[in-house]
Amino acid sequence: MISYNTINVKMPDISHRETTAWVRAVAASYNKRVGEVAYVFCDDEKILEVNRQYLKHDYYTDIITFDYCEGDVLSGDLFISLDTVRTNAEQFGKTYDDELHRVIIHGILHLVGINDKGPGEREIMEAAENKALALLDQMRHAQD
Repeated sequence: MISYNTINVKMPDISHRETTAWVRAVAASYNKRVGEVAYVFCDDEKILEVNRQYLKHDYYTDIITFDYCEGDVLSGDLFISLDTVRTNAEQFGKTYDDELHRVIIHGILHLVGINDKGPGEREIMEAAENKALALLDQMRHAQD
């Protein structure tokens, strides 16, 4: 089950049904199933608090993924700062919607085992994000 929650922000304008179907499709492409995944949309102050408390990092970020996966079942809590998503969209010349969906799937890609901190890993993550975003576009156009 995928849940969508907020702390200190209003729920972003995304289709929960579409996003859930997309996340399940991306997970399936890695031979994974979705278990309990909770999205928590928040502001910069909340994500900084979570980053300090649980990871001992003293900086803002767009997403923090807590991985509770077992076997081929994806489970986790994904904290997403809508403030940082907005800032990054402006910085990277992307729409807010595109950047939000990139971050939404970024957390899922972490849960399937893709990292982005080591040598060459960032490029692998970006390629996986782009593939997942292309799948979302395909799903949207199939509905038209």
